[in-house]
Amino acid sequence: MTNKHNDSLLRFMTCGSVDDGKSTLIGRLLYDTKTILTDTLSNIERTSSKRGMEAVDLSLLTDGLQAEREQGITIDVAYRYFSTGTRKYIIADAPGHEQYTRNMVTAASTANLAIILIDARRGVLTQTRRHSYLAHLVGIPHIVVAVNKMDLVNYDQVVYEKIKADYIAFASEIGLAQARDIKFLPLSALNGDMLVDRLDNMDWYQGETLLEILEDVPAAHSEQAEAFRFPVQFVCRPHDSANPELHDFRGFMGRVESGDIAVGDAVTVLPNGYQSKVKAIQLGNEQLQSAQTEQSVTLLLEDEIDTSRGDMIVKTAEVIEPVKQIEAHVCWLSETPLSTARTYIVRHTSRESKAKIGSIQYKVDVNTLEQQATADLKMNDIARVSFKLAQPLMVDSYDKNRATGAFIVIDESSNNTVGAGMIV
Repeated sequence: MTNKHNDSLLRFMTCGSVDDGKSTLIGRLLYDTKTILTDTLSNIERTSSKRGMEAVDLSLLTDGLQAEREQGITIDVAYRYFSTGTRKYIIADAPGHEQYTRNMVTAASTANLAIILIDARRGVLTQTRRHSYLAHLVGIPHIVVAVNKMDLVNYDQVVYEKIKADYIAFASEIGLAQARDIKFLPLSALNGDMLVDRLDNMDWYQGETLLEILEDVPAAHSEQAEAFRFPVQFVCRPHDSANPELHDFRGFMGRVESGDIAVGDAVTVLPNGYQSKVKAIQLGNEQLQSAQTEQSVTLLLEDEIDTSRGDMIVKTAEVIEPVKQIEAHVCWLSETPLSTARTYIVRHTSRESKAKIGSIQYKVDVNTLEQQATADLKMNDIARVSFKLAQPLMVDSYDKNRATGAFIVIDESSNNTVGAGMIV
């Protein structure tokens, strides 16, 4: 297997209920890629033998999270890190229950791949449908449907093929099959079949193992050309009277959210529409000729332009129209319900605007995926909402650009984040 994405980072998430073997899957991945510290391994070996188990119970590696569940503490997403010789990984371990929908949406928003676990004995469940819908909603481009616990159905190919057919039928219903790259594989997390090593129990499956799939998934932002988007975070005007070079220095600092930029490129500053060219790109004290997605840099322009935090620099050939009304899928995060009478703050990249709710078109029942009429939103609800804005925002649809297509909703009085939105 050749890895085309050496040293690139892959963020992925695991979705599954407590009994689907999620903890064992993560534990097995860490164990088989030899990324467990020796003392941790000897600890779980000791605990496993105390419990009378012959083999090491790899689910103990995620016991911290299970202890939180048992004690009823607020569940948050657990992140785990591992690396192979060729790639680094961040696993977001999201709780699967319906009451933790908001946590799953948070974890999924940065993931580039989702592993949806299905218990081979139980097939496609309501929970599978909910996880798949949420993965589709937040724009995860790659889905791996892992049919786990194949050892408990005697590694039967017929069982696997039936689950695969059921899932494809459901995925076609919600538009997931058409819009996303979906791969299927049978595995046994407990025994390690098809995770890192193939083993000999499923010779009928000729596809890639889970680790081979993870190694070969394209890195974020690498699959299609993206428009250059640079929200200005800070205007740098050094006040150093002793250094004449800095008297007229005016740098625009921020992060390249998508696309790339080079010295000499024609740019437009939004929302005011001023045009200029890139004179220099700086990274600390270093001069760059170009900057790529996710680099934090300082841009210097050839002309003196009135620009402040919250403005967006784009290439002149890729200008977008600032808007004062947006429509979005919103996941409500707050225990206080959304009120259409209130004013909220929408924070989009580095820009904020006061906003009123225009309308709530419908909310989605995440179990049946049915669209329902509603007048308000409660915690974990997902709905299609339109907002009227006091200030113009420079937005892309979330499908095209996850950075400039996303925003959060803030409560004016408490300053709490109460909603997360994905622009349609």
